[in-house]
This record gives sequence, structure tokens and C-alpha cells, in this order.
Amino acid sequence: MEDCIQVSTTSQNKQDAEKIATALLQKRLAACVQIVGPISSAYWWKGSIETAQEWLCLSKTVRRLYSDLEKAIQAIHPYETREIVALPIVAGSEEYLGWLARELTHVKG
Repeated sequence: MEDCIQVSTTSQNKQDAEKIATALLQKRLAACVQIVGPISSAYWWKGSIETAQEWLCLSKTVRRLYSDLEKAIQAIHPYETREIVALPIVAGSEEYLGWLARELTHVKG
């Protein structure tokens, strides 16, 4: 089975999150994208602590598609500095991870 990963990114509103999710799914770069929000974020930005309400996209994909997925997010994401973080899925139900990998089997990465 392929190495499955979860990629997260945040956006300033639900519409941007939905645009990202749709693009990743249409390009078959993710088998599933969950949108969570609004969430509260606190972070350092240009020398001071900022807070914002954001929407979180959690994309389930495979490692070989990460580079293309990152490029797709970069191309449409409005932030100056985009959070794009990939984490390995180290365990999960065999049925779910099998489905995830099968959905992306024919996609060239």
C-alpha cells in the first residue's frame, strides 16, 4: 500500500477553503478533503502576535502526489505565506487507507 499522508492548509474564509478542496479533488490530487471551521489561530507575523479566524482544509492523499498538491494550493491560495504541512498517516483502518490509495492509483505523480 502507498504511503498515505494528510496535508493541512488554512484559509481566511470558507469560500477559499472550498475552492482549494474542489481544485484538489478535480485534479485527483486528494481522495478526500475535509473543511473544518471556523477555527481560531494565533501566530507570529512580521514581528508581532496576530490572531485570526480561519478555515482548515485536511487533504488525504499519497506521498508521491505531494509536490503536485502543494503546487496546486500555491497557485490558488491568496495568502502571502501559505501553511502547507504534510504529516504521515502512520496507522488507520485497512479499509479506509485501501480506499484512499485506490482512488489515486491511476494519477501520475
